[in-house]
Amino acid sequence: MGPYTAMCVRWFLAQQQVTELFHPLYSPDLVPADFFHFPRLKLTLKGNRFSNTSNTQAAVTMELNTFSKEDFFKRFQHLYERYEKRFVDDGNYFKRQ
Repeated sequence: MGPYTAMCVRWFLAQQQVTELFHPLYSPDLVPADFFHFPRLKLTLKGNRFSNTSNTQAAVTMELNTFSKEDFFKRFQHLYERYEKRFVDDGNYFKRQ
């Protein structure tokens, strides 16, 4: 079973004919946010100081809204490629090439 076990999520995925990939819990090398969203956010927001949580949320939301559908598609394609590489090698980790 995949990480999403809430019945409403499983129902939605089935209705949308989304193929679920097995994803080990707490596997940071397979989380799109870790290798795409966060680095891009850090580059954009680096050096800024926010006076409160609302200002931080607004800046992050504004940056996330600049991500195109193509950006997300490419990142999830990359996620799939990482997934394939990871499990083809029986879960061994790889050094960056």
